Amino acid sequence: MTRSVAVHDAIAITCALLTALANGLAVTAQHIASTSATHHERGWRFVVFLFRHPLWLVGWLAMGGSLFFQSLALHFAAMSLVQPLLVFELVLALVLRRVWLHQVVPARAWLASLVTATSLGVFLVATTRASGPPAVVLRWTTPGVWCAGLVAVFVVAGLRGSPGRRAALWGSATAILWALEAAYIKQCTDVITRVGFAGLLTRWPFYAFIACGVAGLLTEQSALHVGPLRSSQTAIVILDPIVSVLLGAWIFGERLGVNWVWRSVAAASLALTLVSAWVLITATPATMEGAHEPPSLLA
Repeated sequence: MTRSVAVHDAIAITCALLTALANGLAVTAQHIASTSATHHERGWRFVVFLFRHPLWLVGWLAMGGSLFFQSLALHFAAMSLVQPLLVFELVLALVLRRVWLHQVVPARAWLASLVTATSLGVFLVATTRASGPPAVVLRWTTPGVWCAGLVAVFVVAGLRGSPGRRAALWGSATAILWALEAAYIKQCTDVITRVGFAGLLTRWPFYAFIACGVAGLLTEQSALHVGPLRSSQTAIVILDPIVSVLLGAWIFGERLGVNWVWRSVAAASLALTLVSAWVLITATPATMEGAHEPPSLLA
């Protein structure tokens, strides 16, 4: 491994972990804000309530930081390397629950978080560091249609049912949109490298990224509002890495390893990461009891 590749790896991994931290803070803060609304806040009243809620605004700031760090990570490394690292958000969110919200976290959740972190480390060692080539427009058509169709199915199915089912379906739609947005981010960074920021404004990936981001924000806010965080977060965290790896291979021609042995190790460690992430979520308190009143940000 050359020195430049090692530096790029270090930057990408650091930025991916910072993205996970920002995501954990954003989801925690916005879930508290969203679920603290009473039955009187509906429709536009609910939107106004959120804009006035300090924790919801903190969540937006964290999401901005997440986008910045994710863009850097995807510029320096492949989607199949960066996106699975975002699962570490669950471990950081668990720490936030314990330190910030003072919740009692079961030992099973801490054990699952240790397994998650360890399997992610193995995944880092086994995964190829090379990014795929810039994708041409035609390579986006079929993946884009499939993603749009799946999102539509999940959204329609999420209009009815129990709160847990609705949150999981809206979360699934969000996961697909976030994975597709990551692909657009990577394409945008490639465009910036070739033609600069001014040239980006004349290229389609920038506007596709905006449209996908807006749609993802809407589905995520719905997922956070209609049901328990456990359901929506499970769907988002489990599906996002899987769809991201598939899109990375489909659009950019990425691979999980240099040969079948390393690909097997990478695939197995990713599978273990997702299973332990599911255990972590199911072992975590389903609600943020005691957090419906905004906790002090200075505490």
